Amino acid sequence: MESLPQILSGTSAWSTCLALAAIAAYLVPAFYARRMAQTHAHIAMRAAWVLHLLTLMGGLVAEPARFGFAPALSMTAWLMLTVYAIEQQLYPKMRAVGVLSVLGASAVLLALLFPGKSMAAQASAWLPLHLALGIASYGMCAAAVVHAGLMSRAERRMRLAINDEAGMPLLMLERLTFRFVTAGFVLLSGTLLAGWFFGDALYGRAWNWDHKTIFSLLAWIGFALLLIGRSRFGWRGRHAVHLIYAAGALLLLGYAGSRFVLEVVMIGRGS
Repeated sequence: MESLPQILSGTSAWSTCLALAAIAAYLVPAFYARRMAQTHAHIAMRAAWVLHLLTLMGGLVAEPARFGFAPALSMTAWLMLTVYAIEQQLYPKMRAVGVLSVLGASAVLLALLFPGKSMAAQASAWLPLHLALGIASYGMCAAAVVHAGLMSRAERRMRLAINDEAGMPLLMLERLTFRFVTAGFVLLSGTLLAGWFFGDALYGRAWNWDHKTIFSLLAWIGFALLLIGRSRFGWRGRHAVHLIYAAGALLLLGYAGSRFVLEVVMIGRGS
């Protein structure tokens, strides 16, 4: 496996500085959110969000452009933070700064250490659409998982009769969670359909039955069952949350997991 200096030598000094600055900005609210004024925590998160975006753009416009499991996770984390920034304006009681800042810092660090492989210049013109749909579905499903966790925490605190006036109401969290599940399901459906219709141009065959496809299909089935179960049988609470976690884990194994094996595990064994 490549050493840290070899990995960092494959990225520009400017990109490395941006990534380190984004990590530092994320760590400020991660460790000091409870001691900081809410306004200062939001400023730190916004600064980290901008630096994170610049880091992602730097990786995509580099020559040659690189992509892999870690950049995909980094984009997913950035989308989650974008969703959170919007929600903060609509629902000021939303509190997830600590968790999301740790996730953001971890994602940027991971992408810095594993920048992925160079994208072929002769790649299909449909590839950007396929990747955009896939990353968007990752982002919405990840937001659903985070909200499911917040919903579980709110339910647990309510069961223990803990007063949580600063938090979001349980029913509101539940509605938001299933909105993200629905959005993620629609985007995942689009991703799979794009792979089906443009698979020949993307992969050289009409449909590629690899680990990525199988895990993505299983995740799609899991989210479909959840939405049908909620619509017809009123599924909610722990059972719904567990199914969200399971489907989210399957989706994570789909692209990020399979690419991790190819980019890290297999290379490590071959070295």
